[in-house]
Order: sequence, then C-alpha cells, then structure tokens
Amino acid sequence: MSGHSKWETIKRQKGANDAKRGAIFTKLGNQIAVAARGGVDPTLNSALALAIEKAKAANMPGANIQRAIDRVADKNAAVMEEIAYEGYGPGGVGIIIETATDNRNRTLPEVKTALVKNGGRIADAGSVAFQFTRKGVITVDGAGEDLLMEVLEAGAEDAVEEDGAIIVYTDQKDLASVRSALIDAGVRVKDAELRYIANTPVEIADTETAQKLLKVLDALDDLDDVVNVHTNADITADVA
Repeated sequence: MSGHSKWETIKRQKGANDAKRGAIFTKLGNQIAVAARGGVDPTLNSALALAIEKAKAANMPGANIQRAIDRVADKNAAVMEEIAYEGYGPGGVGIIIETATDNRNRTLPEVKTALVKNGGRIADAGSVAFQFTRKGVITVDGAGEDLLMEVLEAGAEDAVEEDGAIIVYTDQKDLASVRSALIDAGVRVKDAELRYIANTPVEIADTETAQKLLKVLDALDDLDDVVNVHTNADITADVA
C-alpha cells in the first residue's frame, strides 16, 4: 500500500497556512458538529474524539470546539450532515470530495463549479467510489524496523516509512483501537483519520496535467463545506 501522495503533502502544508487565517477552524468545527451527532461524550464516541484531537492539533481554541459540540443540542441550529461527492479531474483521475454541510443546496453547486471551472466534472454516485477503499490512516513520528514492528503488533494492516515518519493503515473500524494501542505503547501519534485510499493509483507524469489537477484539488479544498479531498492520482511529475 502506498504512502502519502504529493497531494497529501500539499494539504498538510496548506492546512498549516489555513490555520493562521482561521479558515481551517470552520472545517474542523463542521467535522466536530457532525461527529457529535453520535454522542457528545468523546470517551464514548471515537469519531468525536478523533475530530477534537485534530482540532487541537491545529490549535483550535477550546471554546470553538465546545461551541461546535453544543450545536447538537441547539434546536435553532441547522442540522449538519456528511455528504461525499464524486468527480473526475484532468488526466481522468477519480476524486472524492467529503463535505460537512447544513445546506446541500449550497454545497453541491459550489463543488460542481470548483470542478468545472478548473477542468474537472461531477460524476454519478458510485462511479468513482469503487476505485477506493475506506481506511484508517495514522501518521506517527519515528522510523526504523523496531517501530514498524511495534506498529504492526498494535493491529495495523500495513505501514510504510516515509520522510521521517511512519504511515499506518488500518481497517476503518480499527482506527480508534490501533491509535489507542500506539499511544499506550508510547508511540507519538501525529494524526489519525479515515481516508479514501486508491485501489490502483493512476500515475500522472506530465507536468501540465499535474498542475491542472492540483488546481482542481486546491479549488475544492478551499470550499468551506469541504473537509477532505481524495484522489487516486499518483503525481510523479515535477510540480515544484
């Protein structure tokens, strides 16, 4: 199983910049509000616990986190829902766009516009998703055979070493338990979330196509209602 793609690296860098502008807090708040629908106690709701941890890692203030949780009990607040849209980008690559929204009549047109204006198109439900598998992905600090063995012993399906970190893959239902096992073992977990992982990555070796694709992905990621963008593209072209 492959490690982080170029797009994942760009998203991490972009997220750090977004946090400075406060843009990422809107996305994180939406994720927390959706997760909290499954229960407002993070000790009993692993999805909420992961969303809160991700928010804290982005330095989101505690008051903002609590406000997002409180939206569940607010009868006047619009109900948040998770919707995944599918599309195609330059080079014919598949794209899955995860959103958290209180108004799907706003979100779908925005997603369509971001795709079409940048050389992509919306796809019918199910026409792209079959090319991906939903997996838990955990990033841990460190490297070496000993740490790799420790990760696998914690229940991971697979793990790869990359850029001074280890990317851990789990079955989606095992994400929370593997994360807890790693933390209990003293492993420093940097990030843990569910992602769509490409079953067969599509290589994009042409620089122009890669740049067009990244423009589409970036436009989608900039939408307030979008919480994650996944692609089956394996960008090998130089886009620096």
